[in-house]
Amino acid sequence: MKKAILFDLDGTLWDSSPQVLAAWNQCIKEELHRQEQFTLAQMHSYMGRTIGQIAAMMFPNVPEVVRCGYLDRCTKAEYAYLKHHAATLYPQSEAVIRSLAEQYTLGIVSNCLEGYIPCYLAQCGFAECFSDFECAGHTGKPKGENIRLVVERNHITDCIYVGDTQGDADAAAFAGVKFVHAAYGFGTVTACDAAISTITELPAVAAKRL
Repeated sequence: MKKAILFDLDGTLWDSSPQVLAAWNQCIKEELHRQEQFTLAQMHSYMGRTIGQIAAMMFPNVPEVVRCGYLDRCTKAEYAYLKHHAATLYPQSEAVIRSLAEQYTLGIVSNCLEGYIPCYLAQCGFAECFSDFECAGHTGKPKGENIRLVVERNHITDCIYVGDTQGDADAAAFAGVKFVHAAYGFGTVTACDAAISTITELPAVAAKRL
């Protein structure tokens, strides 16, 4: 059997929301020449959603093709910003991930655009621990389908998906894998196979569920 743990990114492995917020607000003001400026609470509410969904929440009165263009420019600004402003990794995540990588195949599945997961991998210092990653920006598919894709191409037979939002729980259910709620993240869920209040609890949960 090939056992695996797949991770959501934002609110599960790191918190880049302050950096993303700063980059987006700057881009909106200086490049898009618009008046909207967003708060950290609003940014947290966007986590786990697709770029199209976020664009609709941020610019509801702007035509879809235009607001998606806005988010594309914001995202490019965000990637440039993250190169020089490190996001926050959750405490002890490196030790936990390195330990898990000795026993399980690890991967990342996110609703982000292409380029965002590599930003995390470039900063975290333990990119070699992850065997694969996938995102909606690359495949054009929802998270549940991308979880299935990673499971299939890595020949995984038993899997846990770790995430912090209801969207993550729904995606895991769609993919037919167990769901562990990262309750320290940005969202709540209606049901899960297990919940952790810190990433340090994950090894014990994985040992029971895999």
